[in-house]
Amino acid sequence: MKKFENFCKALNNLKDIDKYQPPYDNVVLTGLVSLYQICFEQAWKAMKEVMESEGVNTAATGSPRAIIKEAYHLRMIDDEAEWLEALQARNQASHAYNQQTALELVEKTRQVFLPLFCRLQASIEKDWLNENG
Repeated sequence: MKKFENFCKALNNLKDIDKYQPPYDNVVLTGLVSLYQICFEQAWKAMKEVMESEGVNTAATGSPRAIIKEAYHLRMIDDEAEWLEALQARNQASHAYNQQTALELVEKTRQVFLPLFCRLQASIEKDWLNENG
C-alpha cells in the first residue's frame, strides 16, 4: 500500500523532532512544521487508502474531515477529537511564519500528534494489514 508506506516514511522523519530543542533557529522551526504537515497529509491519505481497499464507499470522495470521522467509526483511530484538532493544526500551519504559532504547533506535535500518528500506524499494521491482507 503505497500511501501507507509514504505515511510510515513521513512518520519516521517526524520522529526526528526529538533531536531538536528550543530555542530553534528559523530553518529548524520551519522544517519541523513542514514535517508535521507532511505527516498529517500522509496519515489521512493512508486511512483513505486502507478504507478504499476494504470497499468503504465513503472513502472514495472523502475530505480529510470525512475520512477522520469514518476512520473513528471503523475504529481505525481511537480519538476523533484529537484527529480533528490535528486537522485544524494542519490548516493553521500556513500561519507558521508567526513564530508563536509555529512553536505551539511543534510542542503540540511532540506531546499529542506524534503519539497519535504512532497509534494510527500500529492500528493499521495490526488490524488492517495483517488481518485483511
